[in-house]
Amino acid sequence: MLDLFNDTYFMNEALRLAHRAAEEGEIPVGAVVVCQRRIIARAYNQTEKLHDVTAHAEILAVTAAAHYLGSKYLPDCTLYVTLEPCVMCAGALSWAQLGGLVYGAADEKRGFSRLGKGVLHPKTKLKNGVLAAESEELLRNFFRRLRT
Repeated sequence: MLDLFNDTYFMNEALRLAHRAAEEGEIPVGAVVVCQRRIIARAYNQTEKLHDVTAHAEILAVTAAAHYLGSKYLPDCTLYVTLEPCVMCAGALSWAQLGGLVYGAADEKRGFSRLGKGVLHPKTKLKNGVLAAESEELLRNFFRRLRT
């Protein structure tokens, strides 16, 4: 049986949100939270729009998912995000006891993995590199436009 609702499908949804962020002048990062193969929350970076350094896609998506479920814990949820979460976001994901994290592009400068997987909750399943090339290209083009 063909599984249409797979990691690529959900990451493509996050990429759509990342494109929206870029269109609005935000760093192009998008995120979706999935529970029982359904998207229950969507978000993209809004630090400029909200004048809030904590308004990262991951934080906004986790907040929306928590409200949707009526719980601060998300052990049955997976977050799909186009860029490796920063340490702040990884800490929030840990506190939320997130069940799974799937990200696209690595962030060698600010990504949580610089400190190791221990930043995440011990039960969080981790997968990286899903549609990484597409995420990297979007980020490269965004920053290239800023410099010109």
